[in-house]
Amino acid sequence: MPPAPAFGQRSIAEVLTSAAASLGLEGFSNSLGLPSASRVCVVLADGLGRSLLKQKTAHTPFLRSVMQAGQGDIPVWLDSTFPSTTASALASFGTGLSPGQHGMVGYDVLDPDQDKVVNMLGNWDAAVDPLAWQPFPTVFERAAAAVDVTTISLPQFSTSPMTQAALRGGRFISATTPHARTAAAAEAMAAAGPSLMYFYVSELDKAGHRYGCQSEHWEYQLEELDATVKRLNTSLPAGTTVLLTADHGMLDVPEQQRIDYAAEPALIEGVRHTAGEPRMVHLYLEDGVDASGRERLLDAWRARFGERIWAFTRDDAVAAGLFGPLRPAVGPRIGDVMIAAKDELALYDTRRVRPAAMEVVGQHGSLTKAEREVPLLCFTAQGRTARRG
Repeated sequence: MPPAPAFGQRSIAEVLTSAAASLGLEGFSNSLGLPSASRVCVVLADGLGRSLLKQKTAHTPFLRSVMQAGQGDIPVWLDSTFPSTTASALASFGTGLSPGQHGMVGYDVLDPDQDKVVNMLGNWDAAVDPLAWQPFPTVFERAAAAVDVTTISLPQFSTSPMTQAALRGGRFISATTPHARTAAAAEAMAAAGPSLMYFYVSELDKAGHRYGCQSEHWEYQLEELDATVKRLNTSLPAGTTVLLTADHGMLDVPEQQRIDYAAEPALIEGVRHTAGEPRMVHLYLEDGVDASGRERLLDAWRARFGERIWAFTRDDAVAAGLFGPLRPAVGPRIGDVMIAAKDELALYDTRRVRPAAMEVVGQHGSLTKAEREVPLLCFTAQGRTARRG
């Protein structure tokens, strides 16, 4: 298997903690070597993989200029989490912890208490308490006692269970369009003293899922992101540290490679629940399935897909550090067997997912570089230019 994410060194979990440390806050480590600052704005572009940004710099003149200027010893890319999916990665971003600690180990996962698969994003289960599922304080909660903490995001996320679980703390300012968000960010930061801001951009991920990350729609949203960051450069207070990163990357999966594995009995023999994402499947075994049954299942998947997948057990994943240090309560949420895609492949259980799910073009969740490597750009905002006359 590929190496585990570099938790504690160079992963998405170190962004906010390093930003807080750069503001001089105690109890945080500046693992990324960010410059000392009095204001930090962290822009998180959902779905912006490092490889995609490198491929499409013709669409990003401002970001290209930032990359060309260099950023010293600050790393230019980070690891996402495993799985490389929004629920896991944003929870690590928000808490500074690995998925094995915060417990958000997939898009949907098993809730052992209910013996039921539950969603970690927009379809959160009413019986799951976000604060009990992810009990650790967030970076925002810890930082809010010392500096102004603000989230700029879409209205529907203001009180969502995902926000409560992983991104709670500070003020939440809702704005819909990119222009409205940048205006709100500039106003909020200008009115505050020392401050930490989280600025969320969702449009790239949406375009990628629907049209693919090689589509004109995705490129248009990348151009909009470039314009958004350029506006932040000139509208935030001069001297503000601006960081741009992402929760995960993405790749396109052709329609003929979106496969219903539930139609093949050998791939679900002894399986009680399926969960995860199409590129990183959790398989939970029936009670009584022994080690030989587990090995038969692994052999069936390897025989069917060969070198197109990584097939491994929960114990393998934990030993390899893929989830980071494991909290005991989190273990049962992870599949007994996991299947991660290596190439352009997406795996569905059509017994439990809607047909529309198989129409998704851009995908993520696995361990490939396209999915796991995200950019980290760091620059200092120029601030407003005084008008003449």
